[in-house]
Amino acid sequence: MKQGAQGSAEPGIRGGVRVPAQPGREDVDRGYRQRQQERRADETETAGPVHDTAVRGEHTHSEPAPVRPARPVVQRASVRGQVLAALRTALVSGELRPGEVYSAPVLAERFGVSATPVREAMQQLTLEGAVEVVPNRGFRVVERDRRELAELAEVRALIEVPVMLRLARTVPAERWAELRPLAEATVRAASSGCRATYAESDRAFHRAVLSLAGNDQLVRIAEDLHRRAQWPLFGATPVGRARADLIADAHEHTALLDALIAGDEDVVRALVEEHFTGAR
Repeated sequence: MKQGAQGSAEPGIRGGVRVPAQPGREDVDRGYRQRQQERRADETETAGPVHDTAVRGEHTHSEPAPVRPARPVVQRASVRGQVLAALRTALVSGELRPGEVYSAPVLAERFGVSATPVREAMQQLTLEGAVEVVPNRGFRVVERDRRELAELAEVRALIEVPVMLRLARTVPAERWAELRPLAEATVRAASSGCRATYAESDRAFHRAVLSLAGNDQLVRIAEDLHRRAQWPLFGATPVGRARADLIADAHEHTALLDALIAGDEDVVRALVEEHFTGAR
């Protein structure tokens, strides 16, 4: 009787359990092609345009595709950054003189680059207030007077003095001692008489001090104000006198660091206030 039941069983029934109909080879191939197309579409939407290597099969799904930004974009950004740094140095050193107008093509020829990265760098300096646009001519270096310098010093003092006094009470002496090389570097830079070199070391010391507060926004804002305070005044002082000012300013750094290591808040307060009052 069992054999008779097997003989009369419906197709697709095995032992009382229905077995799904098995797909043919054509159905398998069609499903595989559809899944491949869907996967390629998903990869295109998430990863953007597919590189030639992926089309040729040199990259597999299990292997992350190398990040290869377009070379001209990376190169232009790099050039712009270098030009911006060079222009900032020229501003601090007085090579770019307040009141003078400079065209992007002329500066580009001097730097050996195209005019585009120079214009982009100048636009950044415009946002920072270092230069202003002169239509159809170029960019004029802003003329600054002692009143503006005093205002910048006041704002810097309002931001940095309270922070330094708080740090004087909370930061251990060994952490302050780690900043000794930066303070000594400002003295060496000042002795060279190069305002651009000193400006860089000066910002590095103040940045390191404020970084101990753990507030990135504070550091960013304070450094922007500090950079603006370093641009030369209209009718800058003679080189000899400027060098003496730089040396005096640098020695205030080492004296301040000594007071911070000793934990003498009264001396710290006096030095910091004097440092900003005579900010150069």
